[in-house]
Amino acid sequence: MATSNGKIVAALQAFLHNVYEKAAKKPGALRQGSFKTTSGVDLEPLYVPRDFDYDEKLGFPGQYPFTRGIQPTMYRGRFWTMRQYAGFGTAEETNARFQYLLKSGQTGLSTAFDLPTQMGHDSDSPRARGEVGRVGVAIDSVEDMERLFAGIELGKVSTSMTINATAATLLALYQAVGEAHGTPARELSGTVQNDVLKEYIARGTYIYPPGASMRIITDVFAYCAEVMPKWNPISISGYHIREAGSTAAQEIAFTLADGIAYVDAAVRRGLDVDAFAGRLSFFFNVHNNFLEEVAKFRAARRLWARTMRERFHAKDPRSCTLRFHAQTAGSTLTAQQPDNNVVRVALQAFAAVMGGCQSLHTNGRDEALALPTETSARLALRTQQIVANESGAADIVDPLGGSYALESLTDALEERAISYLTRIDEMGGMVEAIARGYPQREIDEAAYQYQREIEEKKRVIVGVNQFASEGEAPFDTMQVDPALEERQVKKLRAFRASRSQDAVTRSLSELRRGAEGSANVVPLIVSAVKSKTTLGEIANALREVFGEHGKERAAKS
Repeated sequence: MATSNGKIVAALQAFLHNVYEKAAKKPGALRQGSFKTTSGVDLEPLYVPRDFDYDEKLGFPGQYPFTRGIQPTMYRGRFWTMRQYAGFGTAEETNARFQYLLKSGQTGLSTAFDLPTQMGHDSDSPRARGEVGRVGVAIDSVEDMERLFAGIELGKVSTSMTINATAATLLALYQAVGEAHGTPARELSGTVQNDVLKEYIARGTYIYPPGASMRIITDVFAYCAEVMPKWNPISISGYHIREAGSTAAQEIAFTLADGIAYVDAAVRRGLDVDAFAGRLSFFFNVHNNFLEEVAKFRAARRLWARTMRERFHAKDPRSCTLRFHAQTAGSTLTAQQPDNNVVRVALQAFAAVMGGCQSLHTNGRDEALALPTETSARLALRTQQIVANESGAADIVDPLGGSYALESLTDALEERAISYLTRIDEMGGMVEAIARGYPQREIDEAAYQYQREIEEKKRVIVGVNQFASEGEAPFDTMQVDPALEERQVKKLRAFRASRSQDAVTRSLSELRRGAEGSANVVPLIVSAVKSKTTLGEIANALREVFGEHGKERAAKS
């Protein structure tokens, strides 16, 4: 189905030589600096139709290779899920924010947990001191989870939980609360991030060594396939990779490489790829370069579809679809002139929609300074609602498809991503590449180059290295109550005093035995949380069996 465009290409070359280059050589005709994307793709001054196989490269929405979207109707059927990320302080405070956002028109929940919860420490642990409820909500027990979702019908809303090392425990807590309120596990829908490989690469909230982490992750895959079929057992995350400083091409490559590692681990465990692959989800960043970001999503979809069909021999078309949540880039937000962030977020949100996201979070204008206020969170949600209802962007499936520049960028990013993936395969896969520090070094180098460009003013950041202003008006930010930690610890101790210690001891013993053997640990964790075992106690039981990644590395050095 290839189309010859030789005459157009020849005419372009004549135009560039006889017209464009002459105009460009005049003094001051062109802006200073190079015309490149953040991934280093050289941008041509003009793009025209070119020869390519439409069936292989594009196809149609809802059909392999899914470049143009994973559903035939896309947003004509329904808008993407508007899932604003929220979590701070105690469960009651976060519940109030959930209720506020739902009343404002949010269509899905997204939960941020504090660092102790992410790292498997109860709020009264010495290692939790000063961090309880600071960057997310503190969850120690099933009672906290009850408070977090009080008044919310879990059978009618989908919930995303940004949690990794302790993902299985948060999933168990969610299941316990849903069942207690009459929603069976089979009817619960949502996503648990559960992507620990990117923690070793870019973020650091890991607990166990990689081998143990991979086991728990595949345990969650197997458990969800059998018990929670509407639940996404993982959200393979490029977001944090990009926030650490990667390029768009690296974000595609390292995210898909993590995905390949998870699928490979599950298949080696004996799971049928088509039994779980259709529930895999992804999580991408949306940065500032509009066309590159749209191209990134299209390239990632195409490359994942080919990987699943050709590498893992998936037969169900759903196994080849890359379903993704997007979040606007926190790293692009500036403390200077914070109102400028409203514009950045709007452009990024538009790119995510043009790229075909399934759900979206838009950041608050004040997030370079603090957690977002209610007003900022509502404005961020309104940004999505305006894009959905007023821009016309949702009325056409893949409206930018066929753009000469966009299709060229899609191909270029895919080629760069393939180059990284080939290198990772040569190392023996992503787990080995991480052990060698390969993706970490590549990201560090990209981050360094990006920062140099900003400092040398080769890359303009409005309000920072150009168009700065003196004496900016003070900006009201959200303040977390310093007394919340004491209140949370008091609740936790009351919870422990009210339970059967024998039941807790028994459930932890069973969990340790299961972890020492080959049992799936998720049902054991579900039993433990229903016996009122705390998150920290569960994590510590697994630490006794698996050890901790940092201590393992220190012992080897």
